[in-house]
Amino acid sequence: MAAGGRKGPFSFTYVFASFFGAAMIAGAFAYYNYKFSQYRFIDFKETILYTKTSIFKPVDERYVVVVYSSHMGEIDKALHALAARQRVLAVDLYQQRRKSDDRVIYLTAGTNTLLKIIHRFHIREVPGYFMIKKQNDEGLYKQDSKIYLLEVQ
Repeated sequence: MAAGGRKGPFSFTYVFASFFGAAMIAGAFAYYNYKFSQYRFIDFKETILYTKTSIFKPVDERYVVVVYSSHMGEIDKALHALAARQRVLAVDLYQQRRKSDDRVIYLTAGTNTLLKIIHRFHIREVPGYFMIKKQNDEGLYKQDSKIYLLEVQ
């Protein structure tokens, strides 16, 4: 022990604190990677969605995907407000084929496809929305945000 009851610069406390700090940083990094890996993919070659007149083929770099029911209040106002920032893919669980416009593309699919989308993206409440980003030119998109709840008036 050093003179006067002091601990040396390489005491157990300093070594433990350094190890603990490094472990905290590694833990935060691992948690961030884990949360990012939870984001899911959607392949529009395998997941067939329909517009009013044809099969949907994505062309934009990014979309906002909204899963909703067309029998919910003033959903159109909420969709168009959301579409002011980004083009919207509005997936109707009630399966009505509606006419799309420049900013909102109304989509539907068979029940099995809708259930797969709900399950894959962990949609717990509608209307819910999330962003997707293009991964390649083959129609593969990756979820680019968490799931948000869309406020309908």
